[in-house]
Amino acid sequence: ERGSGREAGSPAPAAGCAPRPAPKGRFLCTPLPAECPSDSPSPGDGPAPAGDLFFLHAAAEQLRQTALQQKDQILSDQETIRELTGKLSQCENGLELSYQDSASLWGGPRKDTMGDLPWDSPAMVQELEDAVRSLKDRIDKIEQELPARANISTSSSPALTRDVLRTKMEELEEQLLSKILSLEKERSSVTSNSDQQQQEVEKELSVLQSRVSELEQGAPDFNPPDAYKVTIPVRTNYMYARMKKSLPELFAFTVCMWLKSKASSGLGTPFSYSAPGQANEIVLMEWGHNPMELLINDKVAQLPLNLKDGIWHHICIAWTTRDGVWWAYEDGEQRGSSENLAAWHPIKSHGVIILGQEQDMLGGRFDATQAFVGEIAQFNIWDHILTPTEILGLANCTSHLQGNVIQWDDELVEVLGGATKWSFEMCEERMKA
Repeated sequence: ERGSGREAGSPAPAAGCAPRPAPKGRFLCTPLPAECPSDSPSPGDGPAPAGDLFFLHAAAEQLRQTALQQKDQILSDQETIRELTGKLSQCENGLELSYQDSASLWGGPRKDTMGDLPWDSPAMVQELEDAVRSLKDRIDKIEQELPARANISTSSSPALTRDVLRTKMEELEEQLLSKILSLEKERSSVTSNSDQQQQEVEKELSVLQSRVSELEQGAPDFNPPDAYKVTIPVRTNYMYARMKKSLPELFAFTVCMWLKSKASSGLGTPFSYSAPGQANEIVLMEWGHNPMELLINDKVAQLPLNLKDGIWHHICIAWTTRDGVWWAYEDGEQRGSSENLAAWHPIKSHGVIILGQEQDMLGGRFDATQAFVGEIAQFNIWDHILTPTEILGLANCTSHLQGNVIQWDDELVEVLGGATKWSFEMCEERMKA
């Protein structure tokens, strides 16, 4: 039967506590005695109320859990370090990416715009491999120079200490090996988006380039100031060099440089000059399998130059506004000449000179398909036509003529996006050969 009140024999509630209601159901259950807090603290409890004690217990438990998590993280990090150390031999021996695996590596085909290399092509994979190997070589070189750098006085140079540099080197090696693991993972995936992979790979390479360049900034200035080259290792839309000096108004010019292309298809854009109101004021470029082109005020002339054999070449381009006559020289020899290229158009002043990219607007809006991949040195511009004898002297290193408008000076060239400067003297290289 349904009962009422408290069951006989059950203990009485504590004083000051309301009795628990008897359960209402088919069966009678004996309720547990209610526990009431004491009005006075028990000996040893201290003045802290129960709520504070609960909070302290919870905080202590949280600290304990955090310590356990940190311990697990340390163990995980140690395992990762051991794994990366094992991968170091793979990095030193080069990436083991075959051309047969290139399609699955990048997840699918990419549109081949303007005859440029598709993202999933073996040549593009080779470019990325070369870029990563180059980074590893640069890291090794800096690591070998650590003792010398550590001994430099801080009063004469802001060089980092040996321990700091060693830490930075370890971080760089971990990033580089992580890139190897990422490439291997991407090779096994065939469902991911190739454009997203391209952006991720280029971003990581750019970060590595910047980190290595940061370490290399402790090197002394180039002596003489033109004894260097600019290296652009990967075809991107953000690696380039910028001249800190602009052009005056020109009615004639000669531009000369040493070039070494690493692209298997299309030289790209060794240099471009964009002026206010005209993005293509002066551009030297080669798209895909098309011939090399010289653009002046958006007018085009095809140049009979061949620079895609992967070796150094000296080139000079001369032009005059009078009848739009132009001349093209390769390794000191004239390869072509014609006229009617932007005749009677003066070159505009106050523009931007970019090495390695084609400008779609003043100083920017680059397109990776038009980028230069390789090395550039001794970029000089004169405001007149050099004679064939002067050009030959530059090419065979019997002359060291500097441009009277733009000079190849370390202080005048800024590298951006991962492009780098390396010590280099072409004429010394030729004498050694």
